[in-house]
Amino acid sequence: MTFGILGSGSWGTALAKILTDGGQSVHWWNRSADAIRQFQKRGHNPQYLSSARFDLRQLMLTTDASEVIRQADVVVIAVPSAYAVDVLSALPRDCFAGKKILSAIKGILPEQNLLLNDYLQKEFQVELSDYFAVLGPCHAEEVASEKLSYLTFTGTDQVHTAAIARYFELPYIRTILNQDIYGVQYAAVLKNIYAVGAGMAHGLEYGDNFQSVFIANAADEMAGFLRKAGIIDAEVGYIDHMHPHTNQEPRHNYAASVYLGDLLVTCYSLFSRNRTFGNMVGKGYSVKAAQLEMNMVAEGFNASKCMYIINRQVGAQMPIAEGIYKVLWEGLQAGEAFREIESCLV
Repeated sequence: MTFGILGSGSWGTALAKILTDGGQSVHWWNRSADAIRQFQKRGHNPQYLSSARFDLRQLMLTTDASEVIRQADVVVIAVPSAYAVDVLSALPRDCFAGKKILSAIKGILPEQNLLLNDYLQKEFQVELSDYFAVLGPCHAEEVASEKLSYLTFTGTDQVHTAAIARYFELPYIRTILNQDIYGVQYAAVLKNIYAVGAGMAHGLEYGDNFQSVFIANAADEMAGFLRKAGIIDAEVGYIDHMHPHTNQEPRHNYAASVYLGDLLVTCYSLFSRNRTFGNMVGKGYSVKAAQLEMNMVAEGFNASKCMYIINRQVGAQMPIAEGIYKVLWEGLQAGEAFREIESCLV
């Protein structure tokens, strides 16, 4: 199985490291010819995860995205969600025919308010059976330092999901399989919003006691949205192989890593760009100034608006996410938003 990667940021670089550490050769797209030249000279990505070294014999680096897709059986899309449409819209509409798509996008496409699989089906006729996603909790920086991490692979086709996941198994990477393709992707979108809120709370000098209550309520709010949207089929504390009452495939454990675990690490970790972004806003930076200060995309910014719009149709009770949206998009002061959020927490 041959892999191609679209995207050369920190997460794309981490996934390339995992694949090459496992002995795979990778076709890898980078929009910058200069960055490719520096990469070939130094043996590492000059802009992201520079501590991760590569054997250049395993990499086919190019600025031609179409060529990467042509050479790959599995196309890993690791472009930040804010830029994904710009990259994909320039491609031929039949370029993904016969390919498996592995989404490494941890967000929602902001102009369309669509998950990547819905966009690819609409614009490129990619069937859901050919679409898979890889999710955390897994910070790229810890992959670079080879700290033990868990990746969840999700797809409707269990056989192909397992086959793809096997290429990412390493002594420092464990893989988990999942079939909740919509639920885990929406959970990944929402946890970024709540991580921005956790950062705001830290910037406003709330303590650990409040943070624990905030994150517990955020987890409940996330589950409420997934249930209201008709997506989630989950239980807490159940990990057997068969559902106890129906003898059907098990419901997904909401307390597992891809749901609650990813929320926790994104809210608490100092590697979390969403938490960092929220922390600056909480300390009094304007939203624009906080964005300019960071050199990476905080997915929770656009996600907050997308989910606010989507929830108009879903109708879930989401006071935390709505409060964060109002700070980021409507100019509400973070302190005022959190005084309102305080009254909603249980």
